[in-house]
Amino acid sequence: MIINNVGYNHCHDADFFIDRPDGYGDFLLLLLKTESIFTLGGKDVLVPENTFFLYRKGSPQYYRCVPKKTFSNDWIHFQFEKGEEEKFLSYGIPYDTPIPVEHLNFLSFCVKSISYEMYSSNLNRKKSIEHYMDLMFLKIQEQMSEQEQAVPDSKYEMLSVIRNKIYSRPYEFRNVYTSAHEVRMSKSSFQHQYKELFGTTFMQDMIRSRMEYAAMLLKTTGMTVAEIAAQCGYKSYAHFARIFKQQTGMTPIEYRKSGNAEKHSDC
Repeated sequence: MIINNVGYNHCHDADFFIDRPDGYGDFLLLLLKTESIFTLGGKDVLVPENTFFLYRKGSPQYYRCVPKKTFSNDWIHFQFEKGEEEKFLSYGIPYDTPIPVEHLNFLSFCVKSISYEMYSSNLNRKKSIEHYMDLMFLKIQEQMSEQEQAVPDSKYEMLSVIRNKIYSRPYEFRNVYTSAHEVRMSKSSFQHQYKELFGTTFMQDMIRSRMEYAAMLLKTTGMTVAEIAAQCGYKSYAHFARIFKQQTGMTPIEYRKSGNAEKHSDC
């Protein structure tokens, strides 16, 4: 795998657009963090936030901001080496097709890690990058498989939207009452249906999403632990630290100092 260029968490003004009739000479992986407009098959298509998109080498690339809004994404320009594209194709991931993803934060973390490895002097940086790329492809394949097996159900679809919001925006305030109201269900019915469909409670999912987000911030940023607690939606640092230790076995400070935490900041 040859990485030509990589960008993490790039933001653009409302006049941003890409117009490449002949592509860019390599493959382009996009993680869309805001909704955007893509021209696909000669038609403009509104693509929602939290979407994975992979342009094939040579495919025309036309995408832009939604009018009066900003555009934010991660991206990787890369080339397959011998045998790698065949392996990728075996995953069944289509080129030039928007694919909604539930856990964009994890994929974005992979892009950030690839960016770090690319510009590092680490001995195994090339292998690490290849593993991160393969991991992203595996997770996309995994989600596509789950979506194919899911039984279409209006309640499942509505609650899946809530769950996607929990994991894609863990920093937002959300509780049982507001979420139940959002899908026009009673509090008790919402809690019952949520656990029946996903095998976990709404609050357990909320805590898990926030702790995953906190762990990522502790590993990859120089934010203080108090700032991270606030970023994860906790007004009380003590409350945040107590829950973090319950979930990980370590305090946030211990986690950052441990061998699990990266020793760099790229904010």
